[in-house]
Amino acid sequence: MGRITAAVLGLLVLVAVLGGAGAGGVLSAFGSSGTQPSSAALTDIPPDYLALYMDATTTCPGLDWTVLAGIGKRESDHGRSTLPGVPRGTKNKAGARGPMQFLLPTFQSVVAKHPLPKGGATPPSPYNKQDAIYAAASYLCDSGARDGRSLTDAIYAYNHDDWYVSQVLTQAQAYTSDAAFGTDTTPTAAALQAINYAQGQLGLPYEWGGNGPGTSDAGFDCSGLTKAAYAAAKIALPRTAQTQYDAGPRVPAGQQLQPGDLVFYGNPDGGIHHVGLYTGGGQMIDAPRPGKTIRVEPYRYRGDGYAGATRPST
Repeated sequence: MGRITAAVLGLLVLVAVLGGAGAGGVLSAFGSSGTQPSSAALTDIPPDYLALYMDATTTCPGLDWTVLAGIGKRESDHGRSTLPGVPRGTKNKAGARGPMQFLLPTFQSVVAKHPLPKGGATPPSPYNKQDAIYAAASYLCDSGARDGRSLTDAIYAYNHDDWYVSQVLTQAQAYTSDAAFGTDTTPTAAALQAINYAQGQLGLPYEWGGNGPGTSDAGFDCSGLTKAAYAAAKIALPRTAQTQYDAGPRVPAGQQLQPGDLVFYGNPDGGIHHVGLYTGGGQMIDAPRPGKTIRVEPYRYRGDGYAGATRPST
């Protein structure tokens, strides 16, 4: 282990001494392995796994340890799962195995290209937590995470489902430090319900004026999706992007977004034309336009006309 391991273990000791007061530090955006663990991360992630996540991402500039931890949580609950394919055997016919659920040919290909550090199994094994976590970092790096080129593509390469990308990024957001923003960074129950509903609609077609299969429509348009998502959380929103923007409550400019916020595009003075549901990590669930499907994608992009955000979950 390197210097990060010592720092993490020291941080855990400090947290214990302070009675679980939480780690300090400034929350950085995804794309820096310097993000400090939140109290949720320190509570949920075993210390040896946390140290490995943080050490492994130093091998890939632009990959934050929280993304690796989000995958580890989703795949095996950080190695705690006793389901077939985690401690031994395989999970499915494809042969996924170990705490990071690698297919054996994929693991072997990654290891051949990126020799693993000492301290793992001999020969390297996808069941070994150190080998698996370092190999996962290398695989994500090769798939688009290096220098933050395309984090969503990298996660999608790991598991080819939009809902998987969204879940990993939402989990990663929960593992980032809340020290810089107080205690209101944890998504509310309503926000999580809205996100869960929207995740269930991934892959449906964009339909102008669409309100979803529950109304006999094949899909949604942008504001139809956000309205239905918050209806699932028992929060009523107006129907159009403009009226949802007007309804607020607004997130002050420059304030950190939270999962569940609605993000808007266009002219705030009567020209809002689009809305998405922010899920954390710079991503949103979006019904983009005719001919496309509901998907996870970055909420900021060149020429987006971003107008601001609201927080219906409050």
